[in-house]
Amino acid sequence: MGCSLPVPSRGQEGVSGPLDRQTRVTADIDAPCCPWAIDQHSNPRRNALIVEAQVTINGSKAAIWAAITNIENASETISGIENIEVLEKPANGLVGLKWRETRKLFGKSATAEKWITDAAENEFYKTRAESDGFVFLSTISISESSGGITLTSSHDSKPQGIVARLMSIPMGLLFKGVAKKALLQDLNDIKAAVEQE
Repeated sequence: MGCSLPVPSRGQEGVSGPLDRQTRVTADIDAPCCPWAIDQHSNPRRNALIVEAQVTINGSKAAIWAAITNIENASETISGIENIEVLEKPANGLVGLKWRETRKLFGKSATAEKWITDAAENEFYKTRAESDGFVFLSTISISESSGGITLTSSHDSKPQGIVARLMSIPMGLLFKGVAKKALLQDLNDIKAAVEQE
C-alpha cells in the first residue's frame, strides 16, 4: 500500500503541496538528461526516479500503523486503489506478504504484484514490484516529532537495462508528476481515515 526509499541528501528541492499545509513533496532533480550520461557504477541512484511525500496526521502511531498495514482492505481507504488480491500471507509479521494491486493510471486500470521486503512494527515497511524492465521500491514510514506524527511515502523507480533506461528519460517528468499526485492522494486518504476514528 502506498506508493519508496529514503530520499538522497543532495539534489532535492522541497515544494509545498496543495492538499495539506503539512504536505511536503521532494524529488530527485539530479537525474541524467541522456542515456549515455548514466554512470551506474559511480552513482547507482543517478538513473532512479525518486518521489517522496509527507503528511502530518492527528492520530496515534498504532492507529496509523493499523491503517497502512490493512493491505487486504486498502481499496476501502485509498481512493486510487481499485482492487487488492492477497496472493501470499506470511505465518507472522508482514515480511513476505504479497498481493496484486489494481490502480487507475492514465485513465486505465494497471495491475502490479507487490510484496513486503522489510518491516518494523509501528515504524515502516518496504515493498518491491517489478514490471516492464523497472524495479519499483516503496517505503512507507511513521515518525514522531514535536509537530506531531508524520507519515512519509516514497517511491523509487529503477530502470533495469538499456531499453528501460531509454524509456525512463522522456517518462521521467511525466511519471514524477503522476507519482507525486498519487502519493499525496494516498497519504491524504489515510490521514482522513485515521482522523475520523
